[in-house]
Amino acid sequence: MSAVILDVHDGWAELVLNRPERKNAIEGTLAQAMHDALQQLERDDNVRAVVLRGQGGAFCSGLDVKAFGAEPAPDWKAGFPSLWEAVHLQLLASRKVLVVALERYAINGGAALALAGDLMVCGEGAFLQVGEIGIGMAAPRNAAWLALRHGEAVAARVCLLGERIGAADLLRLGIATEVAPDHAVVARAQAVARAVAAFPAHSVHAIKSGMRAATLQMPPAEWMAACARFDPLNQHGVIANVARNKA
Repeated sequence: MSAVILDVHDGWAELVLNRPERKNAIEGTLAQAMHDALQQLERDDNVRAVVLRGQGGAFCSGLDVKAFGAEPAPDWKAGFPSLWEAVHLQLLASRKVLVVALERYAINGGAALALAGDLMVCGEGAFLQVGEIGIGMAAPRNAAWLALRHGEAVAARVCLLGERIGAADLLRLGIATEVAPDHAVVARAQAVARAVAAFPAHSVHAIKSGMRAATLQMPPAEWMAACARFDPLNQHGVIANVARNKA
Protein backbone atom coordinates (compact mmCIF):
# COMPACT_ATOMS: atom_id res chain seq x y z
CA MET A 1 0.00 0.00 0.00
CA SER A 2 1.44 3.33 -1.06
CA ALA A 3 2.28 5.85 1.65
CA VAL A 4 0.73 8.55 -0.56
CA ILE A 5 -2.38 8.26 -2.73
CA LEU A 6 -2.67 10.42 -5.84
CA ASP A 7 -6.17 10.77 -7.25
CA VAL A 8 -6.46 12.93 -10.38
CA HIS A 9 -9.80 14.45 -11.35
CA ASP A 10 -10.83 16.84 -14.11
CA GLY A 11 -8.64 19.89 -13.52
CA TRP A 12 -7.71 19.07 -9.93
CA ALA A 13 -6.20 16.29 -7.86
CA GLU A 14 -5.98 14.94 -4.34
CA LEU A 15 -2.69 14.08 -2.65
CA VAL A 16 -3.45 11.96 0.40
CA LEU A 17 -0.91 11.12 3.11
CA ASN A 18 -1.70 7.44 3.61
CA ARG A 19 -0.17 6.19 6.86
CA PRO A 20 -3.24 6.42 9.12
CA GLU A 21 -1.91 3.73 11.46
CA ARG A 22 0.95 6.17 12.30
CA LYS A 23 -1.22 9.31 12.14
CA ASN A 24 0.30 9.99 8.69
CA ALA A 25 3.73 10.53 10.25
CA ILE A 26 6.57 11.34 7.88
CA GLU A 27 9.31 8.85 7.03
CA GLY A 28 11.24 7.75 3.95
CA THR A 29 8.57 5.85 2.06
CA LEU A 30 6.10 8.70 2.43
CA ALA A 31 8.73 11.23 1.35
CA GLN A 32 9.59 9.23 -1.78
CA ALA A 33 5.95 8.65 -2.68
CA MET A 34 5.18 12.33 -2.24
CA HIS A 35 8.19 13.32 -4.36
CA ASP A 36 7.05 11.01 -7.17
CA ALA A 37 3.44 12.21 -6.98
CA LEU A 38 4.46 15.87 -7.11
CA GLN A 39 6.61 15.18 -10.16
CA GLN A 40 3.66 13.54 -11.89
CA LEU A 41 1.36 16.42 -11.03
CA GLU A 42 3.75 19.07 -12.29
CA ARG A 43 3.89 17.35 -15.68
CA ASP A 44 0.07 17.45 -15.96
CA ASP A 45 -0.85 20.87 -17.34
CA ASN A 46 -4.55 20.14 -16.92
CA VAL A 47 -4.26 20.08 -13.12
CA ARG A 48 -4.78 23.55 -11.66
CA ALA A 49 -5.33 22.72 -7.98
CA VAL A 50 -4.28 20.00 -5.55
CA VAL A 51 -5.99 19.10 -2.26
CA LEU A 52 -3.44 17.92 0.32
CA ARG A 53 -4.95 15.95 3.19
CA GLY A 54 -4.33 13.04 5.51
CA GLN A 55 -6.03 9.66 5.49
CA GLY A 56 -8.12 8.66 8.48
CA GLY A 57 -9.39 12.06 9.58
CA ALA A 58 -6.07 13.62 10.67
CA PHE A 59 -3.56 15.65 8.68
CA CYS A 60 -0.06 14.74 9.92
CA SER A 61 1.59 14.12 13.29
CA GLY A 62 5.11 15.09 12.16
CA LEU A 63 8.22 12.94 11.81
CA ASP A 64 7.84 9.27 12.62
CA VAL A 65 10.48 9.14 15.36
CA LYS A 66 9.92 5.40 15.84
CA ALA A 67 10.82 4.75 12.21
CA PHE A 68 13.85 7.05 12.37
CA GLY A 69 15.08 5.37 15.56
CA ALA A 70 14.67 1.81 14.31
CA GLU A 71 17.62 -0.57 14.51
CA PRO A 72 19.01 -1.50 12.10
CA ALA A 73 18.57 1.85 10.40
CA PRO A 74 16.12 1.78 7.47
CA ASP A 75 17.64 2.03 3.99
CA TRP A 76 16.04 5.41 3.36
CA LYS A 77 17.36 7.14 6.48
CA ALA A 78 20.69 8.42 5.12
CA GLY A 79 19.07 10.04 2.11
CA PHE A 80 16.02 11.43 3.90
CA PRO A 81 17.26 15.02 4.54
CA SER A 82 17.99 15.69 0.87
CA LEU A 83 14.80 13.92 -0.26
CA TRP A 84 12.58 15.87 2.13
CA GLU A 85 14.26 19.12 1.12
CA ALA A 86 13.47 18.20 -2.50
CA VAL A 87 9.80 17.67 -1.61
CA HIS A 88 9.57 21.14 -0.08
CA LEU A 89 11.38 22.59 -3.07
CA GLN A 90 8.80 20.96 -5.34
CA LEU A 91 6.03 22.56 -3.30
CA LEU A 92 7.79 25.91 -3.42
CA ALA A 93 8.25 25.83 -7.20
CA SER A 94 4.87 24.32 -8.08
CA ARG A 95 2.49 26.12 -10.44
CA LYS A 96 -0.50 24.38 -8.86
CA VAL A 97 -2.75 25.92 -6.23
CA LEU A 98 -2.27 23.82 -3.08
CA VAL A 99 -5.40 23.56 -0.93
CA VAL A 100 -4.73 22.07 2.52
CA ALA A 101 -7.53 20.27 4.34
CA LEU A 102 -6.47 20.54 7.99
CA GLU A 103 -8.26 17.93 10.06
CA ARG A 104 -7.48 17.35 13.75
CA TYR A 105 -3.81 18.40 13.77
CA ALA A 106 -0.67 19.31 11.84
CA ILE A 107 2.37 18.99 14.11
CA ASN A 108 6.03 19.93 13.55
CA GLY A 109 7.01 18.47 10.15
CA GLY A 110 3.32 18.05 9.41
CA ALA A 111 2.78 21.71 10.21
CA ALA A 112 5.39 22.62 7.60
CA LEU A 113 3.39 20.74 4.98
CA ALA A 114 0.21 22.51 6.03
CA LEU A 115 1.91 25.90 5.94
CA ALA A 116 3.06 25.19 2.37
CA GLY A 117 -0.53 25.47 1.19
CA ASP A 118 -1.76 28.47 -0.76
CA LEU A 119 -5.20 28.04 0.80
CA MET A 120 -6.16 26.22 4.00
CA VAL A 121 -9.55 24.90 5.06
CA CYS A 122 -9.29 24.26 8.80
CA GLY A 123 -11.63 22.18 10.90
CA GLU A 124 -13.28 23.90 13.86
CA GLY A 125 -11.56 21.51 16.27
CA ALA A 126 -8.23 21.30 14.46
CA PHE A 127 -4.90 22.81 15.53
CA LEU A 128 -1.43 23.45 14.18
CA GLN A 129 1.66 23.15 16.37
CA VAL A 130 5.30 23.95 15.67
CA GLY A 131 6.74 22.39 18.81
CA GLU A 132 10.38 21.84 17.87
CA ILE A 133 11.51 24.54 20.29
CA GLY A 134 10.44 22.31 23.18
CA ILE A 135 12.45 19.28 22.05
CA GLY A 136 15.70 21.05 21.23
CA MET A 137 15.30 21.16 17.45
CA ALA A 138 15.16 23.90 14.86
CA ALA A 139 12.13 24.30 12.59
CA PRO A 140 13.69 25.45 9.31
CA ARG A 141 10.87 24.54 6.96
CA ASN A 142 8.16 25.88 9.21
CA ALA A 143 10.15 29.11 9.50
CA ALA A 144 10.70 29.19 5.74
CA TRP A 145 7.02 28.90 4.86
CA LEU A 146 5.93 31.32 7.57
CA ALA A 147 8.52 33.91 6.56
CA LEU A 148 7.54 33.53 2.91
CA ARG A 149 3.78 33.77 3.35
CA HIS A 150 3.10 35.49 6.69
CA GLY A 151 6.11 37.48 7.95
CA GLU A 152 8.33 37.33 11.02
CA ALA A 153 5.74 38.47 13.56
CA VAL A 154 3.44 35.56 12.71
CA ALA A 155 6.42 33.20 12.52
CA ALA A 156 7.44 34.26 16.04
CA ARG A 157 3.94 33.63 17.39
CA VAL A 158 3.86 30.17 15.85
CA CYS A 159 7.46 28.98 16.33
CA LEU A 160 8.74 30.57 19.55
CA LEU A 161 5.97 29.49 21.92
CA GLY A 162 5.52 25.92 20.70
CA GLU A 163 1.80 26.03 21.50
CA ARG A 164 -1.16 24.44 19.83
CA ILE A 165 -2.84 27.09 17.68
CA GLY A 166 -6.51 26.44 17.15
CA ALA A 167 -8.74 27.22 14.21
CA ALA A 168 -9.91 30.66 15.38
CA ASP A 169 -6.32 31.89 15.87
CA LEU A 170 -5.17 30.35 12.60
CA LEU A 171 -7.89 32.31 10.85
CA ARG A 172 -7.04 35.50 12.75
CA LEU A 173 -3.35 35.18 11.85
CA GLY A 174 -4.20 34.67 8.19
CA ILE A 175 -2.80 31.14 8.12
CA ALA A 176 -6.21 29.53 7.59
CA THR A 177 -8.29 30.79 4.68
CA GLU A 178 -11.52 29.60 6.24
CA VAL A 179 -12.85 27.41 9.04
CA ALA A 180 -15.35 24.64 8.38
CA PRO A 181 -17.20 22.13 10.57
CA ASP A 182 -14.92 19.18 11.28
CA HIS A 183 -17.04 16.75 9.29
CA ALA A 184 -17.03 19.04 6.23
CA VAL A 185 -13.33 19.96 5.92
CA VAL A 186 -12.42 17.61 3.08
CA ALA A 187 -15.59 18.32 1.12
CA ARG A 188 -15.03 22.06 1.43
CA ALA A 189 -11.37 21.78 0.35
CA GLN A 190 -12.47 19.72 -2.64
CA ALA A 191 -15.03 22.38 -3.53
CA VAL A 192 -12.33 25.07 -3.40
CA ALA A 193 -10.10 22.96 -5.67
CA ARG A 194 -12.95 22.44 -8.14
CA ALA A 195 -13.56 26.20 -8.20
CA VAL A 196 -9.91 26.83 -9.12
CA ALA A 197 -10.08 24.00 -11.67
CA ALA A 198 -12.85 25.89 -13.49
CA PHE A 199 -10.46 28.72 -14.37
CA PRO A 200 -8.24 28.60 -17.48
CA ALA A 201 -5.12 26.55 -16.75
CA HIS A 202 -2.73 29.11 -18.23
CA SER A 203 -4.03 31.90 -15.99
CA VAL A 204 -3.89 29.76 -12.83
CA HIS A 205 -0.32 28.70 -13.57
CA ALA A 206 0.77 32.21 -14.56
CA ILE A 207 -0.73 33.90 -11.50
CA LYS A 208 0.62 31.31 -9.06
CA SER A 209 4.09 31.40 -10.62
CA GLY A 210 4.15 35.20 -10.80
CA MET A 211 2.95 35.57 -7.23
CA ARG A 212 5.63 33.20 -5.95
CA ALA A 213 8.39 34.84 -8.00
CA ALA A 214 7.43 38.29 -6.71
CA THR A 215 7.58 37.08 -3.12
CA LEU A 216 10.78 35.04 -3.38
CA GLN A 217 12.79 37.42 -5.55
CA MET A 218 15.32 34.61 -5.98
CA PRO A 219 15.35 31.08 -7.42
CA PRO A 220 13.33 28.68 -5.24
CA ALA A 221 16.34 26.44 -4.59
CA GLU A 222 18.32 29.35 -3.13
CA TRP A 223 15.46 30.31 -0.80
CA MET A 224 15.03 26.80 0.55
CA ALA A 225 18.79 26.28 0.93
CA ALA A 226 19.11 29.50 2.94
CA CYS A 227 16.24 28.58 5.25
CA ALA A 228 17.46 24.98 5.75
CA ARG A 229 21.13 25.82 6.34
CA PHE A 230 20.90 24.84 10.00
CA ASP A 231 18.55 21.90 9.47
CA PRO A 232 19.12 19.53 12.42
CA LEU A 233 18.33 16.53 10.24
CA ASN A 234 21.79 17.03 8.77
CA GLN A 235 23.43 16.73 12.18
CA HIS A 236 24.52 13.27 13.26
CA GLY A 237 22.35 11.60 15.87
CA VAL A 238 19.62 14.24 16.26
CA ILE A 239 16.75 12.01 15.14
CA ALA A 240 17.95 9.18 17.35
CA ASN A 241 18.20 11.55 20.32
CA VAL A 242 14.69 12.84 19.75
CA ALA A 243 13.39 9.27 19.52
CA ARG A 244 15.09 8.42 22.83
CA ASN A 245 13.72 11.56 24.51
CA LYS A 246 10.18 10.65 23.47
CA ALA A 247 10.50 7.03 24.57
